[in-house]
Amino acid sequence: MAPRNWFLSAAERANPVSELPVWSSGNLAEPLIHGAAYFDRLVDEVQALEAGDHLFFTDWRGDPDQRLRPDGPTVAQLFARAAQRGVVVKGLIWRSHLDLLAYSEAENRNLSETVSAAGGEVLLDQRVRRGGSHHQKLVVLRHLRAPEQDVAFAGGIDLCHSRRDDAAHRGDPQAVQMSARYGDHPPWHDVQLAVRGPVVGALDTTFRERWTDPMPLDSENPLAYLRDRLRGADLRPDPLPPQPADPPPCGPHDVQVLRTYPAVRPRYPFAPDGERTVARGYTKAVRRARRLIYLEDQYLWSSEVADLFARALRENPDLHLVAVVPRFPDVDGRLALPPNTVGREQALSLCERAAPDRVHVLDVENHAGTPVYVHAKVCVVDDVWASVGSDNFNRRSWTHDSELSCAVLDGTRDDRAPTDPAGLGDGARVFARDLRLRLWREHLDRDPDGGEDADLIDPADAVAAISAAADALQRWYDAGQAGPRPPGRLLPHRAERLPWYTRAWALPAYRLVYDPDGRPLRARRAGTW
Repeated sequence: MAPRNWFLSAAERANPVSELPVWSSGNLAEPLIHGAAYFDRLVDEVQALEAGDHLFFTDWRGDPDQRLRPDGPTVAQLFARAAQRGVVVKGLIWRSHLDLLAYSEAENRNLSETVSAAGGEVLLDQRVRRGGSHHQKLVVLRHLRAPEQDVAFAGGIDLCHSRRDDAAHRGDPQAVQMSARYGDHPPWHDVQLAVRGPVVGALDTTFRERWTDPMPLDSENPLAYLRDRLRGADLRPDPLPPQPADPPPCGPHDVQVLRTYPAVRPRYPFAPDGERTVARGYTKAVRRARRLIYLEDQYLWSSEVADLFARALRENPDLHLVAVVPRFPDVDGRLALPPNTVGREQALSLCERAAPDRVHVLDVENHAGTPVYVHAKVCVVDDVWASVGSDNFNRRSWTHDSELSCAVLDGTRDDRAPTDPAGLGDGARVFARDLRLRLWREHLDRDPDGGEDADLIDPADAVAAISAAADALQRWYDAGQAGPRPPGRLLPHRAERLPWYTRAWALPAYRLVYDPDGRPLRARRAGTW
């Protein structure tokens, strides 16, 4: 299998200014499913850093008091102690909208000030398109005396409340306020990727490009600038230490770093016209799909994104789309809920019209029947190409906010039949297939060690199995929960249909506010990414 068949070429990346490699070979990628697993690993890796080593991170939200293990440390304690040991700690956190709007301005500022007071430098970064955010979730750890220990974490998990959940999905004791339908401690499903090898250097470069951007940190926000000056905030990033050489090769995985940056003024020096390799990377992979696209996503609500899947379904009669999404939006309210609902309704309708019998949209609950909020951003295509990242399947993530994902191609073929489900000669690959199976085992209450995988490997059998399990659980509910609860946690997702008079105002609000377009005007006119 040639990686160029799946990965973007340099020309397709369309951002020659960036120093990011086209893709990196010789890596080892490991999915960390659930925040508890990621946080536990992060504690071990940060505590191993010594004086002079590097800890760089970016985040959408960071809560300083979030416990990474039941007995700590907190995020602030872990990073502050590293800085006190002489580790070079640098961070970029989105400045955030006001807490009154259910965002995290105060929390992000507190984390910045706490770690900076310990000797690190954590800055609030508002160098975004108007109404946008920095949504990347990245931690890069470099060992100057032992580069083979370098590791980076990228994916969907923020360093904040509600994320420390596990496979039981009882929720994080430190919870954020969400829709009441998720309970006091919302169950949370998420995935982060741990990578070692040369790709750590590419992710280090991603951080450094943002850090050295000369645009003011609180661009176009004079009130924020005034508040920062009055508080004595750090508004000028200090120079970074020299970038170490890439870590040595250590595994069979090719990894392509995909990003979103919007078109802004002043321009990003590392992406003068923005960057949309997330959108371009997914587009290339989905166009190669023949049997199965598996998604886990928080939103899945843009017609432009849905059209990509709909076209693939129309052109490939054996292709199935399986998507796991949240049962409800994370917000309630007469004004907030409809725009969150109408976009998904529109997108799913578009896909279902293309192939009504081959689109399977599901949501997930825990064994107590509480819905699980799906925050993961995962895609697996034909058990060959897989992606884990911060981006959702919507126009905002593909054009407007900053995003970061890693697409993985494994050099190791999977010898379980069918060995080439798509029939294109690529062959199923161990990483992609194992990622899908690990997620499905949990959702279906199957043996976590793979002892009950027989009907989950072939795409046709797998779709039948996952659909049958969801239908059985739905029938149990419809029958009044008589008898034992069937195994599995998935249910068919029933999109709410809004009345026409609500759609009349919710759809424009969704398009303009919730799912804006960050492309240059010429790309919008051409309908391209």
